[in-house]
Amino acid sequence: MAVGLCLYFTNSGSRIVNSNGIIPKSKISLASNTVMQKAQLVTNTIKSPANEFPFPVSPKILGEEEKMALIESCTKKLKENNAVLIAHYYTDPEIQSLAEATGGFVGDSLEMAKFGANHSSDTLVIAGVKFMGETSKMLSPHKKVIMPTLEATCSLDIGCPAKEFGEFIAKHPDRTVVVYANTSAAVKAQADWVITSSIAVDVIKHLMAKGEKILWAPDKHLGRYIQKETGADMLLWDGYCVVHDEFKHQALVTTKALFPDAAILVHPESPENIIQLADHVGSTSQLIKAAKDLPHQQLIVATDKGIFHKMQQAAPDKELIIAPTAGEGATCKSCAQCPWMKMNQLTNMEQVFESEHLERGNNEIFVEKSLIEKAMRPLARMIAFKG
Repeated sequence: MAVGLCLYFTNSGSRIVNSNGIIPKSKISLASNTVMQKAQLVTNTIKSPANEFPFPVSPKILGEEEKMALIESCTKKLKENNAVLIAHYYTDPEIQSLAEATGGFVGDSLEMAKFGANHSSDTLVIAGVKFMGETSKMLSPHKKVIMPTLEATCSLDIGCPAKEFGEFIAKHPDRTVVVYANTSAAVKAQADWVITSSIAVDVIKHLMAKGEKILWAPDKHLGRYIQKETGADMLLWDGYCVVHDEFKHQALVTTKALFPDAAILVHPESPENIIQLADHVGSTSQLIKAAKDLPHQQLIVATDKGIFHKMQQAAPDKELIIAPTAGEGATCKSCAQCPWMKMNQLTNMEQVFESEHLERGNNEIFVEKSLIEKAMRPLARMIAFKG
C-alpha cells in the first residue's frame, strides 16, 4: 500500500503533486521513537485557552465564466475607488493573480503592511486574515483598510486571547515578551518585540547576547525551532497553526522514498519531527527563494499550498509536491490549506465596494489609537532590526 498521488499541471509548466493518501501501518511505528526522544522540550510550554478551532464553511466553487466576470468587475471597482489589492501568499491563486494584474502586491504579512504604507492609494484591500488587516491599519492609520471578510481569522490568533496572555505575562515579569506577527493588535500591544519567522532566530540571538530570557507566543512549533537553533531560555505559549500542525512525519518519510531526489522545504511553524527531515527551513519568502535557488528539480513543500502560485513563478520548470497532511486512512482537516485564507473570494471581494458596506464600515478595519501607539513600539523594533 502506498501514498496516493494526485497530479496537477499548471500554465507555468510546473507540475504539482498532492501526496496525501494512505500510509501503510507497518511504517507508523518509525515516527513514535523520534517524538518520545524530543518530548522533554515541551516542559516549558504553557497551554493556550483555545485548543479546538471551528472551521468556516467552504466557499462556493465558481465556474470559469463567473470568475472572469468577477475579475473584470473587481478590477474596475479597485480603480474607481483608488484602492489597491494586497494579498497574502496563502490566498487562492485567483486572488493573487488579481492583485498582480491590478498593480497590487502578494507577500507575507509584514511585506503586505509595508507595501500598503508606501502606496499612493487611499484605500487598502487586504486579502488575508484579520491580524494582517490590523497590522496594515497600524502602519497606515490615515488610510481606509478593508477586507473581503472580517470573519477570516487564524488559529494562532484565536489561541492567544489578549486577556489570558496578559495574565500569563504578569506571572513572568523577568522575561522579555516576544510575539509572532500572527497575533492580534491587542496581543502585540503587550509585547516588547514583534517578529516574523524570517528574522525570528536573529532577533532571539540578539536578545540572548543581552542576557535576556524570553516569553514567546503563540506558536509552540516555531518557538521550539528558535529554541533549538539558539539555545535560548524560552517559555512557550501552546499555540499552533492548524495547517502546519497537520503535516505527518511518517507520511513525509514515505513521500521522500517515492521521490528520493526531491528536496524537502519546511516552514518552521511545522512540528519538530517534520523540521528534522527538511533540506531547507524558512519563512514563506525564504521558501520561494529556496525553490528557485536549489538545484533539485523536485521539491516537497510543507506549508500552505497557496504558496505554489508564487513558487511556480519562481521555479516554473520544477515539480512541486504537496507534503502530506493525511495519515493512516488518508484523513486531514486543513489538508494544507488555511480555511480562513480561503474565505477571501472574488465574490466578497466585489461586494466589499458596494455602497452599503463602505458607508457602514462593515468590512473596514478599525484599531483604537491608544492600541496603535502601544503596538507600534514592538512593531517599530521589528521594522528597524538589521540583524
